[in-house]
Amino acid sequence: MSDNHPLFEQLVGSRDSLRVMNALRRGASRRDVLTMLAACGMQATVAGSVAGLAMTAHAQTPRRGGRIRVAGATAAATDTLDPAKQSNQTDYSRGTMLYNGLTALDGSLTPQPALAESFASQDAKTWVFALRKGVVFHDGKALTPADVVFSIQRHKDPATASKAKVLAEQIETVRASGPNEVTIVLSAPNSDLPVILGTFHFHIVKDGTTDFNAGIGTGPYKLKEFKPGVRSLVVRNDAYWKPGKPYLDEIEFVGISDESARVNALLSGGMDLVASINPRAVARVSGTPGYAVFTTQSGQYSDLIMRKDVGPGMSPDFALGMKYLFDREQMKKTIALDYAVLGNDQPIDPTNRFHFKGLPQRAYDLDKAKFHLQKSGVTGKIPVVVSPAAMYSVEIALLLQQSAQRVGLDLDIKRMPADGYWSNHWLNSPVGFGNVNPRPSADTILTQFFKSDAAWNESRWKSAQFDQLLLASRAETDLARRKQMYADMQTMIHGEAGIGIPLFLASIDGHSSKLKGLSPIPLGGLMGYSFAEHVWLDA
Repeated sequence: MSDNHPLFEQLVGSRDSLRVMNALRRGASRRDVLTMLAACGMQATVAGSVAGLAMTAHAQTPRRGGRIRVAGATAAATDTLDPAKQSNQTDYSRGTMLYNGLTALDGSLTPQPALAESFASQDAKTWVFALRKGVVFHDGKALTPADVVFSIQRHKDPATASKAKVLAEQIETVRASGPNEVTIVLSAPNSDLPVILGTFHFHIVKDGTTDFNAGIGTGPYKLKEFKPGVRSLVVRNDAYWKPGKPYLDEIEFVGISDESARVNALLSGGMDLVASINPRAVARVSGTPGYAVFTTQSGQYSDLIMRKDVGPGMSPDFALGMKYLFDREQMKKTIALDYAVLGNDQPIDPTNRFHFKGLPQRAYDLDKAKFHLQKSGVTGKIPVVVSPAAMYSVEIALLLQQSAQRVGLDLDIKRMPADGYWSNHWLNSPVGFGNVNPRPSADTILTQFFKSDAAWNESRWKSAQFDQLLLASRAETDLARRKQMYADMQTMIHGEAGIGIPLFLASIDGHSSKLKGLSPIPLGGLMGYSFAEHVWLDA
């Protein structure tokens, strides 16, 4: 970032603007700047405005140094530094501190060059990545094509238990095709490959790595300490390949599952940045001097899961009846306090270019709900498993319970603690809730959560027709035809899957006003979990 504000330099002249900025660096006050501008012959009223511009330009200049403490919203003994096994925002935030991918996703989720300085394909099936020269790992070893080949191939090995295996299966071969070049051949064309390779699981590690607890990557920070479920400590990587970055000396990262405890830790001065604050806490944080909130609207959602292979969800009518019980407008207003947009029981949100606007919005309809629930033949108490770990699931379930009572259905809300929810309850409960972090593309979310054989296929909905459409859409180069394929898949999920998605949620983070450099990346809060290399502390 340039030291000078362009308008400021235009008004003052480059030589005088340099004198002013140098004075500010030495600690000059606004009064000192006004005196300097008056000495340049500037009128007092103009000088006042220009002095303000100078102060702004100086404040926007990243400052090196300092230490921050950050709290994510999850902590578990299963916290991992292995990119292939990472599965939550705490893991992802640590991953972006330590590692880089071949590509990185920007604020519009467009892939930009990272460890690959360029990438190209003639047919979307064979991709050539030219690696950036001069990149070294934290232990001093130079980045080579062998590291990239190893990092990508390990996702295909069942023994790795990669969370991205279903995404990596389309990679037929990956090989070193030159001293600084890697060629990837896919089983079928996929124009989204550079997007996929910009996601957290595809971070590049050293060839042959088996123990990931050292966290050796090429990223902006080096690992000093890692205690799963407790905390991590990272220090600046002075050999980082991005000139001038990162800005901070050190980051301590902890997971605090309880939202009110996170907010209290922030406002007591114990934390500089906390993830995932409830809309009800916004006024308290914003109203406390020295603190602010940072909002990112994205494709994040909490979903009602009704398994198709066990329990009441085996009846299509039960799942459909439950979806008609969602009073989405009320949920948006009273639960999310309007920090959300309406969902329509399919996972592609309105910010995505492939969102199907033409899908009729499912209404809150007690008559239809009653008809389908009675047709399902499901009776008795229906346990619904919820947890603060799945954002708003407790509140959504309580509204559902009220609606269900009006049509004669008895929902038994089973509230589970946040700790251990994802490993013990999420994919195991016949009826329960999940929370899905934003994904970088329509293909990624459909592949990871709705393909018949996906490990995270929450409702176990299986459709050969859907799987065929998904594969065909990747290869389709005609945008209009591709949009129609995604529209058809969204329609199928809306009608057939055991998933109810009432809202797409905004992520709200709280931070000290001294923390600068935050800007939204719609992969999620905390700048798409990649805040570490972008933020700095104001003096």
